[in-house]
Amino acid sequence: MTAVSRLKTTIALMASIAFTAPVAAQGLFDPVVVVNDDIVTEYEVAQRSAFLQMLNSPDSGRDDVIETLINERLQRQAVDTAGLELTDEGLNAGLEEFAARANMNAEEFMAALARGGVAEETFRDFVHVGVSWRELISAQFGSRVQVSEREIDRAMGSSTGTTGIRVLVSEIIIPAPPERRDEVDDIAREIAASGSIDEFSSYAREYSATATRDAGGRLPWQDLNNLPPVLRPILLSLAPGEVTTPLPIPNAVALFQLRDIQETSTPSKEFAAIDYAAYLIPGGRSPAGLAAAAKVAAQVDVCDDLYGVAQNQPPEVLERTILPPSEIPQDIAIELSKLDPGEVSTTLTRADGQTLVFLMMCGRTAAVNEEASRQGVANSLRSARLNAYADSLLDELHADARIVTP
Repeated sequence: MTAVSRLKTTIALMASIAFTAPVAAQGLFDPVVVVNDDIVTEYEVAQRSAFLQMLNSPDSGRDDVIETLINERLQRQAVDTAGLELTDEGLNAGLEEFAARANMNAEEFMAALARGGVAEETFRDFVHVGVSWRELISAQFGSRVQVSEREIDRAMGSSTGTTGIRVLVSEIIIPAPPERRDEVDDIAREIAASGSIDEFSSYAREYSATATRDAGGRLPWQDLNNLPPVLRPILLSLAPGEVTTPLPIPNAVALFQLRDIQETSTPSKEFAAIDYAAYLIPGGRSPAGLAAAAKVAAQVDVCDDLYGVAQNQPPEVLERTILPPSEIPQDIAIELSKLDPGEVSTTLTRADGQTLVFLMMCGRTAAVNEEASRQGVANSLRSARLNAYADSLLDELHADARIVTP
């Protein structure tokens, strides 16, 4: 099985975070806000905040959590009004799908949450609302979303047709172990408001843990399709000089600044799969850990050489993975986007920074199935339009709602 241990260290992260809601026991079920007579309690706010902190989400602050819970109350009320009921099979599928992002099944994921003080029902409620809201939007608006062949052609032409797109990007990746989480979040928000390329570069030299920090985080021109799929639309939405919102990745927070964008005469190449290897080295980014990584780098030219390095060691220290770009963990995908076959990165860590990831690019497999690519583009266009309908409906529900803070 590929990617067997890519996010196993998430368990250690989760287990290391205690649930310490600053709410007196007698006030746990006091109302925080009332949404159309439906009460959101202090307990729910504290539980959701703890849950999001364990996922390293930047939106785990109290105000953000309350706003999210208000939205979910409105969504659940709309689902109930429509008479939709999520089946047990549908809920279980949603739980398994979410847990799989951490390379766990639902039972393992809920056990990890419990060790951090998050109740099983908190996770179930979170998934229940998300899945049932998605089904409501599909039922109400799915028939309105029609994608023409011309629209698919135009969308494909913007990324994989007769022209290509390349971008000039700067990066900052700040390590964020649990004890520094709040501090790093504050720094990241400050960086996100950067007003110039020079200012962003100054931040990179001060805070970034990447190999580009001495160059102010500046990367060379990159083909847009080499970047992680989740990052492409974010960068395309920026004007030169603008910075992304902070992006949470395991044990770190990432920010990117678009410096320039160009259309080229060379068609962009889509990739069906990325082959990479991750060799785990004790010590994290300490001098000893980095020295060990340098020693390994001197011994290997291709990924297969790592099998010799890992010989007689526990099998979990070396993972060889082949995955579609959309399924690669975001932090790994970001690093792989900078590498050619045979090149390595030592930016990433696991186990709260105690383990260094020696990441090596093995190769990329080009996509050759045009029909599959067209279907993927069509699905993306439909999804974007359904999301627009969902946002519009939620705005209407807000406008019509009675939302009261006691």
